[in-house]
Amino acid sequence: MVGKEIVKRYEAGQRDFSRANLRYADLTGGILSEADLTQADLTGANLSGANLTRANLSYTYLVFANLTRADLTGAILRGTHLSYANLIGAQVTAEQLDQARSPYGAIMPDGTVHR
Repeated sequence: MVGKEIVKRYEAGQRDFSRANLRYADLTGGILSEADLTQADLTGANLSGANLTRANLSYTYLVFANLTRADLTGAILRGTHLSYANLIGAQVTAEQLDQARSPYGAIMPDGTVHR
């Protein structure tokens, strides 16, 4: 499933994208509010500026993902793999990030690198 396809399905009303293979998908600026992306593979995906408010990203792979300026307000990040993800300017709380798993090397919203 490629980025444009998932956005098209979302616009048609689909919200369940759990376990989807979205490796390296371009979802720049995509609206996926309240989508279920549980256990999806978004390794290397471009989610820059994406609206992921209240999305379920539990146990999702966001390794090397670009989440710059993404809106993660209310998103569930329980067990999410964020290693080396770019979160500069992302709207996400410290509490949400505390739920994530393996944020090693992730670039935090303030530009610091998590070690």
